[in-house]
Amino acid sequence: MLTNSLEDLSAPKAIETRKSGVWLLDNPSTNQGTSFERSQRDELRVHGLVPYRVTTLAEQASAAIDQIRAKASPLERYIGLASLQDRNEVLFYRVLVDHVAELMPIVYTPTVGEACQKFSHIYRSARGLWITPDDVDDLPAVLRNAPYKDVRLIVVTDNERILGLGDQGCGGMGIPIGKLALYVAGAGLHPSKCLPISLDIGTDNSELLADPLYLGYPKRRLRGEAYDDFVEAFVRAVREVFPKAILQWEDFHKDRAFKLLDRYRRRIPSFNDDIQGTASVTVAGMLAALRITKQRMADQRVLFLGAGEACTGIARLSALAMREDGASDARIQRALAAFDSRGFLHGGHRIDEPHKRELAMPLDVMAEYGLDPSRALTPVDVVRAMKPTILVGATAVAGTFTQQLVEEVAKHVERPLVLPLSNPTSKTECTPAEALRWSSGRALVATGSPFDDVVREGRRHVIGQANNVFIFPGLGLGATIAEAREVTTEMFYVASSTLASSVTAERLALGAIYPSQSELRRVSFEIACAIVRYASDHDLGRRIPADEIEPLVRASVWDPSYVPVHRIEGESRSRG
Repeated sequence: MLTNSLEDLSAPKAIETRKSGVWLLDNPSTNQGTSFERSQRDELRVHGLVPYRVTTLAEQASAAIDQIRAKASPLERYIGLASLQDRNEVLFYRVLVDHVAELMPIVYTPTVGEACQKFSHIYRSARGLWITPDDVDDLPAVLRNAPYKDVRLIVVTDNERILGLGDQGCGGMGIPIGKLALYVAGAGLHPSKCLPISLDIGTDNSELLADPLYLGYPKRRLRGEAYDDFVEAFVRAVREVFPKAILQWEDFHKDRAFKLLDRYRRRIPSFNDDIQGTASVTVAGMLAALRITKQRMADQRVLFLGAGEACTGIARLSALAMREDGASDARIQRALAAFDSRGFLHGGHRIDEPHKRELAMPLDVMAEYGLDPSRALTPVDVVRAMKPTILVGATAVAGTFTQQLVEEVAKHVERPLVLPLSNPTSKTECTPAEALRWSSGRALVATGSPFDDVVREGRRHVIGQANNVFIFPGLGLGATIAEAREVTTEMFYVASSTLASSVTAERLALGAIYPSQSELRRVSFEIACAIVRYASDHDLGRRIPADEIEPLVRASVWDPSYVPVHRIEGESRSRG
């Protein structure tokens, strides 16, 4: 028998409403279009408002994907999908689930970036909540205007660091909307449990402020103490109105991202996908690669080019993974090294940013490696001394992984792991073909951007994508089901381990260290189960018997399908 609170996350089995006619067709959560049965059409007063033929959801989905594919550009396909979501939610998610690998680059990166830039010019319909400084004294009232009352997962952005595009003002809302679409399609969280929020606190993007069609808060960005007070008021309001919600911080500037994560992670269950999700998917790739090389995580050495949110998060989780595999703190200090845009990070330099100080190599470790802190060291210098087994790039600078660098790494390691993680493809540190050519085909390669497979000397190398979508949907669903009081770093390691174990032997044989995106629901289910189990075992959420976890998660996963709609007198409601 399943736990009683299962019903909190399961999809409604029927919708009962006092509304009828055009209202039902205009509401995306009740509209079924031509799928309304003939008897329902009379009851709901939509007879004559839709064409005669009764169609199935599968037939509607077939027509819808054909319409999307007929669009002339990725942005037009994005607009078409957004319009479908605003028109018929079930149909939108049916199409997205059935074609997730094809449509993910449209609903999220890279196309969502262009949509954010042009947001005010392509805006169609209300979705999510917009909160401005004018609302600071009454934030709970604004949150109560959300269309659903039992929100369990919030993705919130302040729009300042949207992908690699910088400050996009109110246009940044495209990111929470897209992220939550992937929570639903990837893990099966019901749309009524999700809420995208934009903290529209102004913009320092002068082009947006000068645009007469700009829809956002038309002032310079809130800063300093006023910003901190605003976020504090927001978090308090979320805890009051949605006490069971998980909060995901999305695309905040690094100066605020680390601060907000550290300040609030124990006050409200929350995480930062740019820091922790990226770390989790990258460490999963490392662990999967070790299934190929038959080595231990404790014995790896990692060189990072880049020292922002991504590499800091990866370094933190890599250290935890090494520690879990038996490495001492002293061993871990010798195993991690990083460059930022100014050079090699080490203890002989003044480093103002706290997160970068974590990545600085101590002077005694430099001495062990024979590295001179007075020299302007290059990545090749460090590779010669340290002999890293893993090369990670998150610089957003094309060509950072040079031929000399990759060749030097490959001199010392039989199967080096090369991870150029920057996106879009125009900013990746090197291409998979280059990494394979420079390593004589021996490197294991995964990228942050999508790349085609590489055929070299008659052998096909499958290039996996280190996409956070393999982590956040399953982790979010699991934390939500568990009613986790905190989203811990250890949970991201659990997600990494689960993802690494989910890669099939067939894909590993082709050099792929990630599953295919068509396997997203399977992977998310496994991660959700692992997170629920971890939270229960470590007293971080509800205590759930071990034999109930998989049935509980399975029953909580929403598969997009129509449910009966019945007209009643009185207040509208969904019935489980």
